[in-house]
Amino acid sequence: MIIDRVADGQDTSFFGDRPMETPAVDGAFDALAELATAPFAGRVHIVSKAKPATAQRTREWLDQHGFAERTGIPASHLHFVPERADKAPVCAQLGVTHFVDDRLDVLEHLTTVPHRYLFTGGLGHHRPPTEVPPWATRADTWPELVDLIRSSAPS
Repeated sequence: MIIDRVADGQDTSFFGDRPMETPAVDGAFDALAELATAPFAGRVHIVSKAKPATAQRTREWLDQHGFAERTGIPASHLHFVPERADKAPVCAQLGVTHFVDDRLDVLEHLTTVPHRYLFTGGLGHHRPPTEVPPWATRADTWPELVDLIRSSAPS
């Protein structure tokens, strides 16, 4: 959701020959910077499913693209888990109230999170689900997502 999937299968894909050249999803850094300022100052965490090699590549990509400086989200707020379902205990431990993912099967496990958002931007050739369950809210762009999250966040 931060690293664009549009380039899937190409040499600039994150899993291709030149992963560091993969672009960010349009608007991701600005949106995260906005949310990390208010209403979630100091409380934005990234929880990602990645095996160790992919987690390391992701950290390198984020560093190269100035993620911490541009968003205000420190490296200590990056959490990598080996399986998608493992995001749930991390969220419970952190007391996460709002969570964004591009997979319904991940959101389904996050029963302790009251506000769950299905992000469909940056999916590349992957098609978003046609129906979204009532416990999730769909957003197609980062600006739309920010508006939705702000409307449900405590002031």
